[in-house]
Amino acid sequence: MNEVMTMPRIGDQAPDFEALTTIGKLKFSDYNKDSWVIMFSPPADFTPVCTTELSAFATEEGYFSSKNTKLIGLSIDSIHSHVAWVNNVKKNMGILMKFPIIADIDMKVAKLYGMLQPGESETAAVRAVFFIDPTGKIRLIMYYPLNVGRNMAEIKRVLEALQTSDKHKVAIPLNWEPGDKVIVPPPKTVEEMEEREKSDYEMMDFYLAKKTI
Repeated sequence: MNEVMTMPRIGDQAPDFEALTTIGKLKFSDYNKDSWVIMFSPPADFTPVCTTELSAFATEEGYFSSKNTKLIGLSIDSIHSHVAWVNNVKKNMGILMKFPIIADIDMKVAKLYGMLQPGESETAAVRAVFFIDPTGKIRLIMYYPLNVGRNMAEIKRVLEALQTSDKHKVAIPLNWEPGDKVIVPPPKTVEEMEEREKSDYEMMDFYLAKKTI
């Protein structure tokens, strides 16, 4: 009988765990405390697509730090394989992956987060990306198949969209980029509707209005 996989959903509390990583033993709830976390799963060490992705995350680590966001990777390989891979990328590309990479050889964490999807592979995690806020809540999930790499620009865009929405209590429209106008929540009373009509919002209708922040 196939094992039933847990599939965390948006709005769920991120499952906690302890694991060995390339920066030592780590308890996820401690790592997540007071900061956003982006958790991503490269299917395997020493693979071409994964190398392009993790080196990109490493290159952008300063950007993520400026957004109060930590990175953490997961691969179903041993800690020795991870360290060798980190060293290989440093020697060949001049890029050091300083963020932790979880050694998940028993697939414990991958199963906890629903990263193993048998229709794609039973021995490698799909390319999942979890955006987890400082309260430990999962806010956004992306899944990619093994043969398609992620889009770093989109990862950065949605992180800023989530943080902008939280900070300003607004919604984010189609194709939004940082600096674009955002959507103001619709009025809940007639009085709010009338006040809106006097505002300097960009009004498409009384329920759809945008503003610059």
